This record gives sequence, structure tokens and C-alpha cells, in this order.
Amino acid sequence: MKPRAFSAFPKEGVQFLRTLTRNNNREWFQEHKTIYEEFVKRPMTELIEAMAVAFQKFAPEMIASPKVSAYRIYRDTRFSRNKSPYKTHVAAVFPRAGLGKHEGAAFYLHIAPSELLIGGGLYMPMPEELNAVRQRIAADSASFLKIVRNPRFRKLFDNVGGEQLVRVPRGFPPTHHAADYLRHKQFLVGRTFPVEAATSRSFYKVTVETFKAMLPFVRFLNEPILRTRKLRERQESFMKGDVVPHGADRRITSR
Repeated sequence: MKPRAFSAFPKEGVQFLRTLTRNNNREWFQEHKTIYEEFVKRPMTELIEAMAVAFQKFAPEMIASPKVSAYRIYRDTRFSRNKSPYKTHVAAVFPRAGLGKHEGAAFYLHIAPSELLIGGGLYMPMPEELNAVRQRIAADSASFLKIVRNPRFRKLFDNVGGEQLVRVPRGFPPTHHAADYLRHKQFLVGRTFPVEAATSRSFYKVTVETFKAMLPFVRFLNEPILRTRKLRERQESFMKGDVVPHGADRRITSR
């Protein structure tokens, strides 16, 4: 099955985002909404649909659908001092099946007035899941270091970014040879380009190339998160009486 036709993000879409930064109000947006629909929303939908087909070949566990992947352009201003009603970039996320849109490690890209970012990783893990990732790194640092020190990975992403602790967290040896990664609270990688790269004919190819290079990294991070999630779900089911403990007499039923 060939990927759905997608060439590049239109220049008109970039121009719309640039103009929106100077006219971030509802009156202007409503007057130009048809431009947004045709040159921003529609091409992003086509890109997401193209990625859905591409993932079938190299990352079948990753989700690409307009409903899940696309972000709304409308900002939530309820708790923000910035009351501008619209985002001035357009973005998409491609999460792992079995995890929520903002759970686990995912692929991500955005197009802003001055840049194109293609990357992803683990952004805001729950404490329990972050600990599981650290445990996995500590227990199998050889596999993790092989991924992040791979010449191809280093050439594209340089290194793993994201917020970090000042010290190695309690429970892990400070002298561990993966100590620098155990301090991470986030595990993010990405490639940044001038926004013109999004309007070039190589945009889709570069996006696929980037996600393919990230895949071992994303899979490594997701494995302990999925394992932790399944264990928690099983424990919750057991507490509700939905699961019979292994070895128990299955003839016994609740009354």
C-alpha cells in the first residue's frame, strides 16, 4: 500500500502562521478561516494520513490519525496570562498504541513561523513510569547506550535533551556509567530546520527518516511504561475481584 499523496506544507500556510502572529484575534481569524482550513489544517491532515500508511511498514504500534494526532489551533487561555486565542504554530503527535495522546514516548513535529521541528520522546511521564524507565536504563544500560551512541543517532540528534535533576535520584548509584541519563526527567530528541524546509519537496522524506532513526529510542522508553501500565491494571482488576490469582482454585466463585 503506497503512502497517501503528500508533497510539502504549502507556503501559503507558513504565511498564514506569520500573519496570525500579528493578528491574533478572533475577528481576523474568522475573516481568514478558509485560508487556515485549506493551507494549514488540510495539509496537516494529509501528512498525518501519509504517516499512518508509512507506520504500517516500520512502526505499526505508533498511531497516526487526524483525530488523535492533530492539535487544535485554539489555545486554552483559562489559566494563562497570555490571552491570545490562537496558537501560532501547527503540530502533530504520534503516540504509542495502548497509551494516551500525552503518555509514553511519541513522535512529534511542529511548523512555526520561523522553524520546523521534527522529533519527540518522553515529555511528561508520571513518577511511577519515570522510575520504571530509569530502572530499565540502570538494568540494561548497554542497550540504551548502544541506541543513543549510535553514529546515525548522534549525527541526527546530537544528544538526548529534556529537564534533568542536579544529582542522580535516590535508589540509583551515583557512579553508574549511565548516570547522566538517570538524572533525566524527560527524554527528548529532535531536529530543527528553517521553516522553509517544511515547504520543500523533501519534507515528508526527512520526517520519515527522522522517525525511523528515533524508533529504537522510543521503543526502549515505552517498553517499561507499558509493562508498568499492564501490571497496575492487573492489580486494579485483582482488587476489584475481576482476576483470579495464579494457582487459586478457579472453582471458587464470588457469592
